[in-house]
Amino acid sequence: MNAALQTTTWPPSVPSDARGRPLRDLRLSVIEACNFRCGYCMPADQVADDYGLDAASRMSFDEIETLVRGFARLGVGKLRLTGGEPLLRKRLPELVARLAAIPGIDDLALTTNGSLLAAQAGALHRAGLRRLTVSLDALDAVLFRRMSGGRGEVAAVLEGIEAATRAGFASLKINCVVQRGINEDQVMPLLERFRGSGHVLRFIEYMDVGNCNGWKREQVVTSRELRDRIAARWPLRPLDPNYRGEVATRYRFEDGAGEVGFVSSISETFCGDCHRARVSADGRLYTCLFASEGTNLRDALAHGEEALVERVAGLWSRRTDRYSELRGEREAAKGRHVEMFLIGG
Repeated sequence: MNAALQTTTWPPSVPSDARGRPLRDLRLSVIEACNFRCGYCMPADQVADDYGLDAASRMSFDEIETLVRGFARLGVGKLRLTGGEPLLRKRLPELVARLAAIPGIDDLALTTNGSLLAAQAGALHRAGLRRLTVSLDALDAVLFRRMSGGRGEVAAVLEGIEAATRAGFASLKINCVVQRGINEDQVMPLLERFRGSGHVLRFIEYMDVGNCNGWKREQVVTSRELRDRIAARWPLRPLDPNYRGEVATRYRFEDGAGEVGFVSSISETFCGDCHRARVSADGRLYTCLFASEGTNLRDALAHGEEALVERVAGLWSRRTDRYSELRGEREAAKGRHVEMFLIGG
């Protein structure tokens, strides 16, 4: 590990949880609805087509801005907008502009399935968004449509990636959740398409998030297996993390064609440096991706920024989550987790 990362210290004003982990990142869902029904997240046989379309339960733009201002005061500098599919939220560039102007928020990103990106990339970039992550699980059009629950077209996602590049998003992260027997044969085609493009492919182990995705451990393709397979064709060299607590392990291609990342969400523990909070579109705080329930922040929001800061600081200081280190015990207990589509993964 980079020596600079080992000696990193956090500002004294940043609250730490019960295990000494500061609050640095916020993943904020702006909508629960999605226009896809991917089997590993929001399967069509488990989630109704109209789920999340009722705007009444969502936080307003004013509430979201107050919430982000409060989190920024607590040390959050990295903000990622998620869903559902965030591009379904009406007037999203207006919200992005408001959040980009908040002091302390120096890294504003968004995760999308890319299907609606072509029409919005320019407006989002002009509003102040600077980083994009696009989910892309297959290049094969038939397989892509099947994996999206019969709702997505890979051509639209590729068009969105091209539009984002033209709009000024120089380097996108492109995420692929790999499932054995489903899309593992897409790994090499994806690399062939995006190596050398400036975009960074990241392969994610199929996760046991939520309760409705029918997760089976035998469908997990480990990062080690993928890394060995890729390196046999294109030799790889490890890279240092970009920052403390980075989720993906990074490698560069020795031939200079960019880098690739691996998110080992099953085969490795990842809780030790986790400084990430998640807030759902209806204003509930989840202190872990695998939490069973969240805490409503809207009552605090109704009393303003100060009340929100006090509430979140108190909740974070009591945080003890370390699911990946206890996964075996939790699997045996078969506890319920919050659904991925509620908190954006």
